[in-house]
Amino acid sequence: MVEMMENRTFAEIKVGDTASLTRTCSMKDVELFGVATGDLNPTHYSVESAEKFANHRKVVAHSMWGGSLLSALLGNELPGPGTVYRSQNLAFSGAVEVGDTLTVSVRVVEKIAPLDIVLDCMGVNQRGETVFSGQARVAAPTEKLVLPRLELNEVSLRRRHHVFEDIIARCAVLAPISVAVCHPCDQVSLEGPVEAAKLGLIDPILIGPEAKIRSVAKEFNLDIAGLRIVDTQHSHESAEKAVAMCRSGEAEALMKGSLHTDEMMHEVASRDKGLRTARRISHVFVMDVPTYPRTLLITDAAINIYPTLEDKADILQNSIELAHVLGVELPKVAILSAVETVYPKINSTIEAAALCKMADRGQITGALLDGPLAFDNAISEEAAKIKKINSAVAGRADILLVPDLEAGNMLAKQLSYLADADAAGIVLGARVPIVLTSRADSAKARLASCAVAVLFAHARRAKGGVAAQ
Repeated sequence: MVEMMENRTFAEIKVGDTASLTRTCSMKDVELFGVATGDLNPTHYSVESAEKFANHRKVVAHSMWGGSLLSALLGNELPGPGTVYRSQNLAFSGAVEVGDTLTVSVRVVEKIAPLDIVLDCMGVNQRGETVFSGQARVAAPTEKLVLPRLELNEVSLRRRHHVFEDIIARCAVLAPISVAVCHPCDQVSLEGPVEAAKLGLIDPILIGPEAKIRSVAKEFNLDIAGLRIVDTQHSHESAEKAVAMCRSGEAEALMKGSLHTDEMMHEVASRDKGLRTARRISHVFVMDVPTYPRTLLITDAAINIYPTLEDKADILQNSIELAHVLGVELPKVAILSAVETVYPKINSTIEAAALCKMADRGQITGALLDGPLAFDNAISEEAAKIKKINSAVAGRADILLVPDLEAGNMLAKQLSYLADADAAGIVLGARVPIVLTSRADSAKARLASCAVAVLFAHARRAKGGVAAQ
């Protein structure tokens, strides 16, 4: 049944008529009001500030949050639809804290022909204390209106992007690392390392045809003065030299330029001249998802197409080590499938159960594992509760291990394009971290990928060199 709104015309209104509404103030109300008005007074967002500056033990709502309820009451009830505000005065005698229930009331005290109504206004909290009082003057409608109550668009709050900024900021106290930039022969692939060098993240070594690199720098006004260039004839030679420099220790990380990923990774994976270790090489997306309360790692979405159980153990260990580097001491790993129970016809559920048992036996270390978990159960505590999943991981995952590359790639891109997420890619399990960027990556994502490599390289230094050999 459709709920209706009915106004009271000037002719219908009598002195003494009243109306009221009651609403409990939530932190979401305060934040939405702040977003709408731009009011950044810290007493409205921080308990510490509220206590220090306003002598309150809870966050204090904006004074006009309560006052704005008068607008709703006048516009919806008395006089209702068609009302036009003339003036409002309010005296505030108390504060509304988050959690308070405020009853706002109006009473008609005067009618001024031809249209104006004067109303006494008051706001009282759940303890009977007056928070504000005053008078409003409005022009009442002359036409009778009975309308369906409007369904407003739902508004939700989300975190600001901050994960990448935090990662980059952590590198401010670290010395830049040497990075072999493989074939940076277009604007995007050259701009990234140049900007990272300006921020002091890396010391890039530009490996590719020197004339082409200088031409691109000149065309797009990129300052490469002082940067070392290793001249090559073509992209294949660029990949060979970049990998060789990383293998010898001359460079501490590798960054993909404008050559195809397969061409560079072929050299990386070479048994004799590449950067392989005893562990499987794998890719991790570091995701900043505004609708999710923590940094999210997705693996593998770029290297291993259909990983075996043994591959997945290595993929997991790589991502766990990265989570440690990013400051997550005991990451929660959700091993994804289509369902949350072991089902013999879905191989990923069997492998998930096996991986969890491998963790129990110490074959995978440094994290809490659970699986199989469907995606909703992995990232939503509410979904996990509905399914009655009792798990320390469900709803709070830091790492998502996907069944295969197709699933991981689609998941990461869905988050990027439907949830406004940012993604930074890095390849692990090799002798050095490998920055694997895409043409579609934002400048911030490319910088974040460099910063992740810097953090990983410094962590490796602290451990005494190459891991997983």
